[in-house]
Amino acid sequence: MPYAMSKTIEYNIKNINTLDTPALVIYQSGVKRNIEKLVASIDDVTRLRPHIKTHKTKEVTKLLQQAGIQKFKCATIAETELLASCQAQDVLLAYQPVAKKLLRFIEIIKTFPDTKLSCLVDALPVAEEMSKIASENDITLSVYIDLNVGMNRTGISPENAFDLILSLQKTPSLKIEGLHIYDGHIHDADIEIRKQKCNEYYPKVELLVAKLENEGIQNLNIVAGGTPTYPIHSQRETIECSPGTFVYWDKGYQNLFQEQDFEPSALVISRVISLPDKDKICLDLGHKSIAAENPLERRVFFLNAPNATFIGQSEEHLILGVSENHSYKIGDIFYGLPIHICPTCALYERAYIVEHENLTGEEWKIIARDRKISI
Repeated sequence: MPYAMSKTIEYNIKNINTLDTPALVIYQSGVKRNIEKLVASIDDVTRLRPHIKTHKTKEVTKLLQQAGIQKFKCATIAETELLASCQAQDVLLAYQPVAKKLLRFIEIIKTFPDTKLSCLVDALPVAEEMSKIASENDITLSVYIDLNVGMNRTGISPENAFDLILSLQKTPSLKIEGLHIYDGHIHDADIEIRKQKCNEYYPKVELLVAKLENEGIQNLNIVAGGTPTYPIHSQRETIECSPGTFVYWDKGYQNLFQEQDFEPSALVISRVISLPDKDKICLDLGHKSIAAENPLERRVFFLNAPNATFIGQSEEHLILGVSENHSYKIGDIFYGLPIHICPTCALYERAYIVEHENLTGEEWKIIARDRKISI
């Protein structure tokens, strides 16, 4: 019997023999409770703009919509199309589209006119190209200014954004919707340290907003943060928040962010396929089946084998060290909590749904794992 890692979910599947492995399974009741907890954690549901990078499915999108969430964030054109096809009211592509990606984004805007679509920009030459393409297609392109507040991945610093925004105000066929802040570099386990780091950079954003208001540029929307800084930004009454991992949660975030009471609701299921030595077993969970960006010992946590050691992994195999007097047999099931669920989901074309300790037969297609759906 797997160890319990949730107050409400029993991680056991009675009809597990119907499942081929490796497989991704989703506990739908846990997902619903995670969404309920998120909605209850903020003063106004309209301030939620969850990122769909974790689940990439229509099914979870619809559950979010049923909970009153109508704004979303995404990072790829496929995710954008998925959201628009679900009749999402407001979608922010948290990416600066260039070249072919910009043309695809324009095509989605034209194909789904009932969804308000926007994207990021952080450089004037890109904005000028956006303006040109938008004008050629007879549309106005909504944009958010991507601010770099310390992650140093994309964006322009708040100190340098003022001049860019003034220039964009004069750029035809573009409409500035607001400011986008992703502070993914802030992921300390101690929430007080996270709060301190957020409060160190945020006055720069407030100063930028004040300067823009003096120029008559007012009512800009601010979209900020991810899951680690959600508890901080959710207390800022004028900010939209963009957690994503909360829907499924994972072992990594469960360990780090204990103040957030979400339930791990996605597992990888694996089987023993060989007993190569008296103190080693081999599972069918290779690095094509679990996110492999972390060191080997920090990719998955086995609920029913917490003391196993990690020896090696290849594309389709995972070698574990166990005691010499182990009782494992070929075919035994291992229940694994991914350390990082987001890239793990992208490795699977579908997830199998569990309710009341049984596979229901329902499958959720992870359609936005593909780089292209139709556009």
